[in-house]
Amino acid sequence: MAVTETPPVAADAATTLAGHRLDRSTIPLLVTLGLGVFAGALDLGVLSPALPALGSAFNVGPHDLAWVFTLYLLANVVAIPVMSKLADGNGRRPIYILCVAIFGAGSVLAIASPNFTVFLIARAIQAAGAGGIFPVATAAIADRVPVERRGAALGLVAATWGLAAIIGPVVGGLVTHVLSWHWVFAFNIPLAIVVIVMARRHVPANAANVRGPLDVAGIVSLAAGLLATMALLTRLYRVDGVADQARGWALVAIALASFGIFAAVERRAAQPVIPPAFFRDRQLLVTYALEVLIGALEGSLFFIPAALVAAQHVSYAVAGGVAAVGAFCFVAVIPLSGRALDVVGSRAVLFAGTLLTALGMVIFALGFASLGLALLAMVVAGAGFGSLLGAPTRYIVTNRAGQERRASAVGLLSIMLIIGQILGGSLGGGVADSHGDPIAGYRIAYFVFAGIALAAALLTAALASRSQERAATSR
Repeated sequence: MAVTETPPVAADAATTLAGHRLDRSTIPLLVTLGLGVFAGALDLGVLSPALPALGSAFNVGPHDLAWVFTLYLLANVVAIPVMSKLADGNGRRPIYILCVAIFGAGSVLAIASPNFTVFLIARAIQAAGAGGIFPVATAAIADRVPVERRGAALGLVAATWGLAAIIGPVVGGLVTHVLSWHWVFAFNIPLAIVVIVMARRHVPANAANVRGPLDVAGIVSLAAGLLATMALLTRLYRVDGVADQARGWALVAIALASFGIFAAVERRAAQPVIPPAFFRDRQLLVTYALEVLIGALEGSLFFIPAALVAAQHVSYAVAGGVAAVGAFCFVAVIPLSGRALDVVGSRAVLFAGTLLTALGMVIFALGFASLGLALLAMVVAGAGFGSLLGAPTRYIVTNRAGQERRASAVGLLSIMLIIGQILGGSLGGGVADSHGDPIAGYRIAYFVFAGIALAAALLTAALASRSQERAATSR
């Protein structure tokens, strides 16, 4: 199952499409934007089943392979506010084309990478482009599509994430099995060229009013803190129980100092990356904490094909197919969880989702040496993730935050999810590489993820009940 961030409108696409018909003149724009979003979403899906082959080619273990995922996400965190600000000041078309071109250039470098260091650089370049594709596409839709039809437009573009989540692992596994892991990135290049050609014609070039200064100090200090934390988590465990304590404490000091600077900067920033005001509301605070844990659980999905290859020696194609089963269940459950919100409330949906995810992680930890149990784990965990990543946390935030801060509050959820993915991916890679024997390491890692899911289930108790939610929205 690929690790992707589900756009906030994905769960409501079907409902919105039924309510409003789109103007035919906007279809070329939506196709152009959807193809770009699809390319960025597909990139993570195709890579997941190729990880074992990549590790063998570069002679690196799970703790190093975790950087393939976490460094990509870190670059995303940096790129999102930067590219969004550039698009406001310079227009949607040139920045959208720039993002797609950077993503394509990173893909070329990834294919030609002679060593792991160059490959990681290529991943960071890819992420620098991909991080701007979805927010700039969203802004372009808001500029062009009337508000009464905007949900349908966003739903069509967001649907490409679900499609990429399903077909990505299958395509990645087949390409790796038949050709080589290098060529899982080959699809990105013609896609990027097509999107650039179409964008020159169909994406509007207008620029919005610049909304204040970019929070450079906040972005840099947050990135430094996350980078130090990633390095610490991926190196925290050793087979012989001995770690480089001096390096470990240095990373702890760097992380604490960076996060301390970040907190101080955000209190004074005109437009902070993470507005402190949102954490003064208990319901929002609990929701953002849950989003970090949900993101950490998503990090577990990145290593599933590698665990299957290590335990069962299945082909990359089979490992990708198993991951795709989980992705299919995840996408199928999203609309169901959205409807359940109106019936039982967000707390019940999130509680059920965390328990299903915990159960899926336990089944996988105990049974990933069996193809049948691995498939069962993917179905159960996929249903859990569909409940967690559809709409529940966005439902809470959009109801709780005032209209004037709603967009920022929802945007902060995306940042928290990515931070959680970074932490979960780093932790998973570090634990999986902790015992020399990869099978034992992966088993322990998935028990750890099951514990994180149970902690998230306990945290849901701090959320408002359904009756309290209804009372709050009626005021």
